[in-house]
Amino acid sequence: MRLLFGLMIGAFIASPAAADEIENARTVQIAVDGTISQRCAMGNVPNIDFGELNRGGQTMRARVALDCNVPFTMKISGSTGALTHTSMPLGQGPYSGALPYALGIAMAVRHPSLETVNRVFDSRSLRGGGSFSSNGGIATDGMTLSIELGTPSGEAGLLAGHYAETITITVSPM
Repeated sequence: MRLLFGLMIGAFIASPAAADEIENARTVQIAVDGTISQRCAMGNVPNIDFGELNRGGQTMRARVALDCNVPFTMKISGSTGALTHTSMPLGQGPYSGALPYALGIAMAVRHPSLETVNRVFDSRSLRGGGSFSSNGGIATDGMTLSIELGTPSGEAGLLAGHYAETITITVSPM
């Protein structure tokens, strides 16, 4: 019994309620923070060669790496608004020197839920530039570009020769 009584007194003395208050106690706050920089990275886009342009309606697709850790905007422009004959862009006689195309862009974005956003641009509208938004999402899974060739405006088809167009895509964080 004495042993039990001694243990109870020892437990009472060691309890926090019996401990003396610390005088002049101070509170310390520690601020913890960090930063992640905005980043939008796009992989190389391969050159697209359609070869012989006599067949209308040809389509080519390219998968392009795209990784943006913030919502973003794309600006797209075409230098001439069509695949144009390199030396006679206006054509000659009944033959056209320009072949319009449609540029499609499709990508998965996260909000955190997954959504697919896509847009198709007519090449003539790209001459003045177009824009495309990620709708507030981020992109981590790349994008698919597609180019579908249209029909020449000339009554006899396309003028013989080499045709080219330069499409510029600029990705900017919002």
